[in-house]
Amino acid sequence: MSADAQHTLASAATLEGTSLHTGAKVTLTLKPAPVDHGFKFRRVDLPDQPFIDADADKVQTVERATTLAEGSVKVHTVEHVLSALTGMGVDNAVIEMDANEPPIGDGSSRPFVELIKKAGLAAQDAPRKIWEIREPIHQETGDGSLITIVPSKTFRVSVTNVGPDGRFTQYFSSEVTPELYEKEIAPARTFVYYEDVKPLLEKGLIKGGSLENAVVVRGNEVMSKEALRFPNEFARHKALDVIGDLILSGKRMLGHVIAIKPGHGPNSKLAATLKREYGRMRSLAAPFSLPRGETVLDINDVLKILPHRYPFLMVDRIIDMVGDSKCTGVKNVTINEPYFIGHFPGHPIMPGVLQLEAMAQVSSVLMLRKPENQGKIGYFMSADNVKWRRPVLPGDTLHIEAEVIKIRGSIGQTRCRCMVGNEVASEAELKFALVAQ
Repeated sequence: MSADAQHTLASAATLEGTSLHTGAKVTLTLKPAPVDHGFKFRRVDLPDQPFIDADADKVQTVERATTLAEGSVKVHTVEHVLSALTGMGVDNAVIEMDANEPPIGDGSSRPFVELIKKAGLAAQDAPRKIWEIREPIHQETGDGSLITIVPSKTFRVSVTNVGPDGRFTQYFSSEVTPELYEKEIAPARTFVYYEDVKPLLEKGLIKGGSLENAVVVRGNEVMSKEALRFPNEFARHKALDVIGDLILSGKRMLGHVIAIKPGHGPNSKLAATLKREYGRMRSLAAPFSLPRGETVLDINDVLKILPHRYPFLMVDRIIDMVGDSKCTGVKNVTINEPYFIGHFPGHPIMPGVLQLEAMAQVSSVLMLRKPENQGKIGYFMSADNVKWRRPVLPGDTLHIEAEVIKIRGSIGQTRCRCMVGNEVASEAELKFALVAQ
């Protein structure tokens, strides 16, 4: 299974149970969804069966759970199912319910993980979009919650749980992969402090709560149907909640989330901040979409695609693009090129290495047609079977042809040649990587 592609569910799967806060019976069904759909809840018990996006803008209340609302339509306690979908590598899904809250199960996200495994995963024909955090993002709230996201090449969570009067202070840290999520995070159950039970009941919450679906802490004692599953189960459950709440930003991320005393309020507030920061970042990028069919790109288009500038931009125009496999560029060689001053000034010819650079630049344009590569930059890895067959002189028009041999992720191999008229001036097989700038 490729981690680079978006994934949805291979089939529908259904779970029945009781809701934690409302105490109502509910049937939840996870269903496949198309590319770029994200997560959407659907209330099939209501007229017109309305959808609610799993979006930070839809967060309404966050007391002991995260509630989403679209007008008068609400869904409560969404964090456990969203956490499971995110942790298990699902990108697109419809979450249908015939009530306003998912079943609580045993208080963990393990029932949803088992449901996802029952449905199976299916790779989709589109790249997974992951936001790599490049600068720290910090949030501090008045109740003592601190959450910071720092750059990381993986998605990682580190959580410190702090109970009343410092009771059950616990720490948990882990990278989040489907394997680690299922084993280390999903089994951790929700918990409540005994002194909070009566106020929650008075507010009409936890009507479906019991020792079968929650751990109750009374003083320094733990009350539950079974022993703690981990010595730091509370911190692990807080990590579970953080994952489920932050995906409301709409973006998977590469970053290290460091949370002290997190809760649904601070979590969802940070999700809104992440969504806003992602939008700000994207606004800094000049919108440019490479065409899919045969077309011509002028110098202004080329400047939007390639980072090179005078005197190292070796492509004046793209005159032909055929699918994702072939591309032809043009370089007009003039006596005004800066390298002619010192490169055989009595007999000026274009340096062979610059012809090689021209081939690499046209190859980069070809690779940048893949949506997941837009905005990246190409780096040489190797050049093989390089041959120079005739000199390129001032006044020549260089046609640079590139054809894909193989693409694997962001690594590409192309076969290239530079033509002057009907003659081959140079040729090579290039291998290079496209990486984020």
